[in-house]
Amino acid sequence: MTLVFSGNDYKYELEGIMKLFIPARLFKHVYSDKCEAEGDFVFARKKEFSSYTLLYVIVSYEGKTAHKAHIVPGGSSGYEADCELIMSRLLYKVMQRLTGKGSGWGVITGIRPVKRVNTMLSEGLRAKEIFTVMKERYLCSDEKCRIAYMTAKVQEQALKELSSDSFSLYISIPFCPTRCSYCSFVSQSVEGTAKLIPEYINKLCEEIRYTGTLVKKLGLRLDTVYFGGGTPTTLTAQQLGRIIDTVSDSFDMSHLREYTVEAGRPDTITPDKLETLKQKGVGRISINPQTLNDEVLEAIGRKHTVRQFYDSFALARQAGFECINTDIIAGLPKDTVESFRHTIDELIRLEPENITVHTLSIKRSSRINQSGDRQVLDNPAEEMVRYASEKLLDAGYYPYYLYRQKNMLDNLENIGWAKMGTESLYNIYIMEEVQTILAMGAGGSTKLVDTENARLERVFNYKFPLEYNKHFDLMIKKKDEVERFYAQKE
Repeated sequence: MTLVFSGNDYKYELEGIMKLFIPARLFKHVYSDKCEAEGDFVFARKKEFSSYTLLYVIVSYEGKTAHKAHIVPGGSSGYEADCELIMSRLLYKVMQRLTGKGSGWGVITGIRPVKRVNTMLSEGLRAKEIFTVMKERYLCSDEKCRIAYMTAKVQEQALKELSSDSFSLYISIPFCPTRCSYCSFVSQSVEGTAKLIPEYINKLCEEIRYTGTLVKKLGLRLDTVYFGGGTPTTLTAQQLGRIIDTVSDSFDMSHLREYTVEAGRPDTITPDKLETLKQKGVGRISINPQTLNDEVLEAIGRKHTVRQFYDSFALARQAGFECINTDIIAGLPKDTVESFRHTIDELIRLEPENITVHTLSIKRSSRINQSGDRQVLDNPAEEMVRYASEKLLDAGYYPYYLYRQKNMLDNLENIGWAKMGTESLYNIYIMEEVQTILAMGAGGSTKLVDTENARLERVFNYKFPLEYNKHFDLMIKKKDEVERFYAQKE
């Protein structure tokens, strides 16, 4: 399909709208005042006159053609942003007419729709006003308006309590027992990278110590710690203990409000690892089955069984963990609506404090995508997610963070559900981009946040463990960007 832009450069937004309707399509981009494209095309025209601007869209798709236009008064406040949004709405409505499809999130193509609701809440808008804006300005459905508003209201207290001099720490352990078929993260299978782990831990501890010195110099206060991956519990209890001790020795832990480690894969969880985590102050862990269907686990390359998940969960409770998260994914290969419902019902019966419901995202670097197996796209993910939301609300769970990814089935979302008072602060802060996150380790992405001046900068570590180990001295120099950012803030 050819996208033709005339008098505008709304490429990113308009292509995002088109991917809502035809996700598995490549787009050719042309800038011209004439539409001479053959076959399927979009012609998006912005024509300025002395007192107004005419916006119109013509689409030819699968032998059918439709168009829509709108006039924008000249000199209006936020003129350019309004034109881009209106053009997006025009294209959305035309494609909706041609395909008979739609998206619950309307023209919101970004990954953080709740940020819009949080902004409106901070401006003093009431629920009815927020719903009106979400539906009329962004074309959101009632269902998505409700879930976004509920999420924002749950987050409200956590955002109010946030201190401007606080930060969170992310520790990357990019190793897993095996690589899942849907995974696009930088995690490495231990089978091929075990020899890298000792040096990786040495370098990681060195980066933690260096960052601790920098933080003391800047006068920042540590708020939360999060070990992610990969699967951190791929490491031995001794290796985990060493990293946790390095964090404790390098940072002032007296203001710490939350300490999380993703145990993740049930086949990596042992009593000695759980005991180490608990004794060293970790309060929250994740045990992620992804599904409670052994056939689906085998299809996605998870080398553990449903029985191992139940056993690991019981071990964690016996070890004294009072806040456990479980991740599941809607739309996995070979999963069915009935099987997914069973997974939801069983997790609710177990009563973990948090349940995160992801929707499968077909990433370019995942084995599912590279294999060319598109059968997964037929999974009724929307029905699965709707069932999960209804059952979790009935069981006393509330949505506390929400985000979207590219290429998600049915243009859905990932939602973190929690029993009231057990929400993960780290997940809220990183998703809403309201707190600095200093990331350590391979694949780590530091987010430097200055909310007062609406600034956000990122600093990236080397992506893979081999690169991280090899170029560590060059990478550590990037920490100077943290100091420069806070110098500009003052």
